[in-house]
Amino acid sequence: MNIIYQLIWLFILPIPIASISWTVTHEEVFREPREYCIKKCKTSISLITRKFFYLFTCEYCFSHYVTVFFLWLTNYKLLIANWAGYLIAAFSIIWIANIYMSLFALIRQKIKLEKTEIDIISTLHCDYKQKN
Repeated sequence: MNIIYQLIWLFILPIPIASISWTVTHEEVFREPREYCIKKCKTSISLITRKFFYLFTCEYCFSHYVTVFFLWLTNYKLLIANWAGYLIAAFSIIWIANIYMSLFALIRQKIKLEKTEIDIISTLHCDYKQKN
């Protein structure tokens, strides 16, 4: 694969990795399993058990495992055609996926803030109308 295609893959491949990592560690659809993992992470006696369950609560940590799966699935290597290419690809993809997740978090935070501001303004407007 030439360098142009490698770079295209480098910015496309982190999109599903970020999506899966964020969904598992933040979204409502996985709330119950995530709460179970949080409980096990905090209450397990064994260090290995605590760390295992922590992996499912941290988007950064979980993205490493999702990346390994996608590298296996796609056989993607970056810059070098041997095992070192997998290593370079893995850390590059993880870094970009986490940038994508950070940007997504900032956008969601901004949207939530705007919704809250709209609700406050609407409430104030309704209160003002009722008084007059």
